Amino acid sequence: MRLGGAARYVIEIEEDKDLAEAYHFAAEKKMPVYVLGGGSNVIGRDGGFNGVIMVNKLRGIYVINSDKDKIRLCAKSGELLDDFVDYSVKLFDGEQFGFSGIEALSGVPGTVGAAPVQNVGAYGQEIAQVLHHVCVYDYKDNCFKKMPASELNLGYRRSIFNTGDGVGRYFITSVTVELHKNWLKPPFYTSLQAYFDERGVTEFSPAVVREAVLAIRGSKLPDPAEFASSGSFFKNVYLDEAEAEKARANGIPVWDGGKVPSGWLIEHAGLKGKEFFGMRVSDKAALVLINESAKSYADLAKAREAVIEAVREKFGYTLEQEPMELGE
Repeated sequence: MRLGGAARYVIEIEEDKDLAEAYHFAAEKKMPVYVLGGGSNVIGRDGGFNGVIMVNKLRGIYVINSDKDKIRLCAKSGELLDDFVDYSVKLFDGEQFGFSGIEALSGVPGTVGAAPVQNVGAYGQEIAQVLHHVCVYDYKDNCFKKMPASELNLGYRRSIFNTGDGVGRYFITSVTVELHKNWLKPPFYTSLQAYFDERGVTEFSPAVVREAVLAIRGSKLPDPAEFASSGSFFKNVYLDEAEAEKARANGIPVWDGGKVPSGWLIEHAGLKGKEFFGMRVSDKAALVLINESAKSYADLAKAREAVIEAVREKFGYTLEQEPMELGE
């Protein structure tokens, strides 16, 4: 979003062995630590961060093992998630290119390490569906650990890394996923299926799905290199069965699992393309806020509340912000 104040200290982590020293430095200074990947899902507050930001620069992608049906891939947490997806799609096993499981995450900004933190998902896939384990540095116990996916309490945009006692305790050093050779079969996520139907696509390799997802994202989401944006700004709304039935009766789309797309709510509240306090609701995807002229976090906060109030007044639902916040 290109907002927020300065950090007191910044340390770049280039190797696993850097972590103990970096955490020791923070402890000596009696300062909090914040682990930063690409920063695509983080918003800085005006007061800055009086602590130590550790910027994840760990690099490397490896094949752990494979058989005739599946493969395990490991990526260091500082790798870009999209590069990891691209690697998996282009990998050749002697019979065919590509392994299925993360191709729908193509184009998602940020690093591999951020994927389990938020349980990143897009176009019908979530990292939880393929995550095998993560390796972490545990600041509390001052040691490296291997944590299986079953211990991470993964849910919608949630894990032990961003909720409860796990917040700030772990630095994820690598992520291992288990992917499969089988190609995907329809029906796909709504917009992805529509893309294939319009073009008469009937063969769905991981590479084909990746190409489609990149095209769809490119048509809807602003390039963060050109536009100040955190991508999807609001979480989708989840309803129980009774609430979902009522919503459908009122013409509100409810997807599997009781999910109401927040972008639809914002658009049908008449906010698409509108500007509030220097923040504009994207005219391509109403779920996205773009910083046109806002100078402070305070401007963003006022714009956020304006959108939330408009949706609440129109539909009775209260939207929640997706990006995390940093600073005072």
